[in-house]
Amino acid sequence: MTDTTALARPATFRGSDFARLSDRVKRAGLLDRRPGYYTLRIGLVVAAYAGAWAAFALIGDSWLQLLVAVALAAVFAQVALVAHDLAHRQVFSGRRASEVAGLLAGNLGIGMSYGWWMDKHTRHHANPNHEDHDPDVSPDILIWSTDQARAAKGLPRFVGRFQAYLFFPLLLLEGLNLHVSGARALRKGGMRHRAAEAMLFALHFAAYLGAVFTVLPLGKGLAFIAIHQAAFGLYLGCTFAPNHKGMPMATDDLDYLRKQVLTSRNVSGGPVLDVVLGGLNHQIEHHLFPSMPSANLRRAKPIVRRFCAEIGVPYEECGLFRSYSIALHHLHEVGRPLRTV
Repeated sequence: MTDTTALARPATFRGSDFARLSDRVKRAGLLDRRPGYYTLRIGLVVAAYAGAWAAFALIGDSWLQLLVAVALAAVFAQVALVAHDLAHRQVFSGRRASEVAGLLAGNLGIGMSYGWWMDKHTRHHANPNHEDHDPDVSPDILIWSTDQARAAKGLPRFVGRFQAYLFFPLLLLEGLNLHVSGARALRKGGMRHRAAEAMLFALHFAAYLGAVFTVLPLGKGLAFIAIHQAAFGLYLGCTFAPNHKGMPMATDDLDYLRKQVLTSRNVSGGPVLDVVLGGLNHQIEHHLFPSMPSANLRRAKPIVRRFCAEIGVPYEECGLFRSYSIALHHLHEVGRPLRTV
């Protein structure tokens, strides 16, 4: 429970808006580790991972494996969400333990380069929704602003015209993109643990492809992989899409608190949504306090929302489907210059 008595005590220092908010959050104990929660969560995810592959082996040569592929996609997404928490040191305070667990979950578990993803995600957190610094809004295929639309060439220019209609179909390729981008990063080099990452990455795909084509003939095996990777990508894309898309683009004159709050959106819902989205539905709180255990984000929300109201900073929250609608509308609007041409 939140320590309301501690919250009522006045701060003993003056500082920035974020420092004042951080003091309230710390005094509520919401930055403390949650070893019991993560032991249970990681244990359940590992059990689900092993169970899905056991079901795959038991069912054998059958088209029912396509249902297993969908279930395994959900499990892979949950492993990715655990890797996300590890990257933010929500699970372990030490860097080494977080990195080892992250490599096992990311590279070995789901075929993602943990080092590549962590570098990309760290840059996103430092400058969310900033056109020049956030890799998540770089115009690789989709475009995120009218300025990007006017400068677009090649594939982004072609896709940008109708990207709102293509958004969810493109998410079906996000799982494949995760693997390919990781492989490119490992090939390029420059990572702290490149050798270990490459070994675990290769081991994942050797085991994955070996298991699939040992149990299934070529046609069914390819169908299994296609369904599994497409559903995995769609799940991940639907998890991250509501968080920033359609929110204001960041500028360099914003302080830390406003940079994180004004560019982020929360998604309202109950504890089930917390599980499905890994706590990322509390995106504002997560961006303000990345190392906060995801189990504490819901408890931090009323503190953050109240503080934002006190200092006059808008706090954006809406339902899940409304958040998708806003994101799609934004994509359609920023593509208008391309349709006009």
